Amino acid sequence: MLKLYYAPNTCALATHIALEEAGADYTTVRIDFAKAEQQSPEYLKINPKGRVPALVTDRGILTETPAMLAFVAQSFPAAGLAPFDDPFAFAEVQAFNSYLCSTVHVAHAHRMRGHRWVDPDDKAAIAAMQRKVPQSVTAGFELIERGMLKGPWVMGERYTICDPYLFTLAQWLDADGVDPARVPRVIDHRRRVGERAATQRALEAEKALASAA
Repeated sequence: MLKLYYAPNTCALATHIALEEAGADYTTVRIDFAKAEQQSPEYLKINPKGRVPALVTDRGILTETPAMLAFVAQSFPAAGLAPFDDPFAFAEVQAFNSYLCSTVHVAHAHRMRGHRWVDPDDKAAIAAMQRKVPQSVTAGFELIERGMLKGPWVMGERYTICDPYLFTLAQWLDADGVDPARVPRVIDHRRRVGERAATQRALEAEKALASAA
């Protein structure tokens, strides 16, 4: 059985939704950031990077959301979460998810995790990064709005592993200072993914576990 290590309000939600879409048999383990559980010796044995998500499989442990999403799609081909019959189309899926991981998510992280890039005591540098977030995150989503979101789903008519990932990062738009009026297609996409049964199940499960903690 698969086991997903996650924390609420993180990119782990994308894989959680994909597992639900795939009808996978899996369990979840909540990592409490408030208690720094991501840095505990026990969790570092799972993911030495000290981050979520991590997915335990019968072949080993996977980290990094694009890889995990591809694994879920390939492990459950009947769910149709990726175009494996078309090498170029699958490369487009990978390119989109890589962009979210390497550019959009990193721009977002500058708002609260500036210590990854500069000395935590450099208050001016931290503040400068935080001021840049609305501009850099907006630029990333405007590029998606104009040239990457084919509609109605990211890859067009077919729902893929790109969609829960974009949905997850779009949850943070308001806090990142992005004007929704500048990315109406992204906002509409967020609404439609949020209405899917698999998304609702994943969100409810994370909410229930958070309440029980």
